Amino acid sequence: MLTVVVPIFNEQDNLKPLLDEIFLAAEGLPISEIIYVDDASTDQTFDVLKQLRDDYPALRIIRHRENVGQSAALWTGIKEAGNDLIVTLDGDGQNDPADIHLLYEKYQAQSKKLPKLMVVGERKKRNDSWVKRHSSKIANAVRSFLLHDNTRDTGCSLKLFRRRDFMNLPYFDHMHRFLPALMMRDDVKIMHVDVSHRARTHGVSKYGTLDRLFAGIYDLVGVMWLQKRGQRTFDIHEEIEMDLEGLENVQHRNVA
Repeated sequence: MLTVVVPIFNEQDNLKPLLDEIFLAAEGLPISEIIYVDDASTDQTFDVLKQLRDDYPALRIIRHRENVGQSAALWTGIKEAGNDLIVTLDGDGQNDPADIHLLYEKYQAQSKKLPKLMVVGERKKRNDSWVKRHSSKIANAVRSFLLHDNTRDTGCSLKLFRRRDFMNLPYFDHMHRFLPALMMRDDVKIMHVDVSHRARTHGVSKYGTLDRLFAGIYDLVGVMWLQKRGQRTFDIHEEIEMDLEGLENVQHRNVA
């Protein structure tokens, strides 16, 4: 089953249209849970979500007391998810929930031979301003060259992966911009799917060009350091399962 995690900040006018689209997409997908993480919005986002909850039975709402950023909101939602398979997307409506099936089909086709797998959406055509498109293109090229993550568009929030793989990653602010590289560091296979991108119809972007540039440089150095350290985390869940299986075998031998 799938859990959809949507981090949001001041998106009151985008809530219902996007929820309608997610539920429409869920008709052909095993989506059993939709988690909206309100990162301490200052508009009516939280109140609108509470009003919508009765109409969307799969909706869960989590609210931060303080604004702590998109990476923290993602981490909160994924930590609280009830399913091991996670889909993430932006709450501004620029990701089309209808594209979730593209990621899921790719995952289903490859997951038996590649259990540690992440499917990354890459926007075919950006519906953003010229400045944002070109600054993002340069940043993606530099990041891909230095981190060797073979991903042309990490800024696309539409991604599918296992919860356990995400929870094994080292957490830091802005980590969501480097998920393919971080997953690769932990031996997760990355596959890409072209997805659509839509213009924002309500609200305003929460990121500026300069703040993303300076934060990105600082974080890029940190991710390069993590890669060079080469200290990979082990899969806690799989190790526990193996230990329990070994314990059961010992118990069965003792009984025999």
